[in-house]
Amino acid sequence: MTRKLASKPRSRRTSLPPLDPLRYAPSAARPVRAKARLLEHDVDIQAHHHAWGQLVFSVSGAVRVNTAHATYLVPPARAVWIAPGIVHAVTAVERADLRTVYLHQAPADGALWQGCRVIEVTPLLRELVMQLAISPDAADDPHREQNIASLVLDELRRANSLRLGVDLPQDKRLRRLCEAMLAEPLRHADLDGWATEVGASARTISRLFRDELGSSYAQWRSQVLLARALSLAARKMPMSLIAHELGYASASAFTAMVTRTVGMPPSRFFALA
Repeated sequence: MTRKLASKPRSRRTSLPPLDPLRYAPSAARPVRAKARLLEHDVDIQAHHHAWGQLVFSVSGAVRVNTAHATYLVPPARAVWIAPGIVHAVTAVERADLRTVYLHQAPADGALWQGCRVIEVTPLLRELVMQLAISPDAADDPHREQNIASLVLDELRRANSLRLGVDLPQDKRLRRLCEAMLAEPLRHADLDGWATEVGASARTISRLFRDELGSSYAQWRSQVLLARALSLAARKMPMSLIAHELGYASASAFTAMVTRTVGMPPSRFFALA
C-alpha cells in the first residue's frame, strides 16, 4: 500500500562538462588512473563517453548514472562499471564526493565487463582508489602506483555483482513517465495517475512496460523504490523510517518487497550501504 505525496518544487539543475578526460587517460604504462571530484546536490556531469572503461562511485553521498538504456542509483559501497564507448551522464542525488577510475583494459574477459553493472566496493578497493586519486597527474612513485593498480584490478575481478539498475524504455511516452517516476516515485499512488499525466490509458502503459522493458509496471516500480531505499540506507536511516518514506504501510510490507526483488532481506542487502 502506498500513499500519495504532494509534489515538491523542483530545484534548478546545474550541468557541467566532464573534467578534461585526456588528462586522466589510462595507458599501457599507467593502466589504472583515478580522480576525485566533489559534486553539489543536483549537479549533472553532461553526457559523454570514453575509449576506455571506467568505474564510478562516491565516498559519501549518492549519485545517479544514466545511460541510454538504464539508470543506476548508487550510494557508497556500490559502484557502476561502464564499458568503453557507452554514453553516460552522472547526477549528484545529494552532495557527493565522487571517485572515478579509468582502466586501460577491462579487469577480465567476458560479457560481465562489456556493458554496465553494479558491483560492491570493498573497504580495500575504496582505500586503494582514494590513494590512487591523490596524485593523478604525475607518477611520483611509479612502483607504488603499479602495485596499487594491480591490487585495484584484482579487487575488481573478485567484486560481487548486485541486482541493481533500472531499465529505461525508448518509447517517448513511457520514457517520460519513467523519468518522472525516478524523480518523484510517490507523486501518484497507482498506474492510472501516471498514465493520465502522460496522456495515455493505463492499459496502453501496461502494454508498453511489457513490450519495451519486459516487465510489469509493479516490477519496474519496485526497482525504482529499491534504488531509493538504498540511498536512504546509506544515510543510516532505520528500516522503519525508510518504509514510511517510500509509502509502505508497514516495515514488513517493505521487507517483503525487497526480499522479492533481490532475493534477500533488507538487513542483508543494505548491510554495506
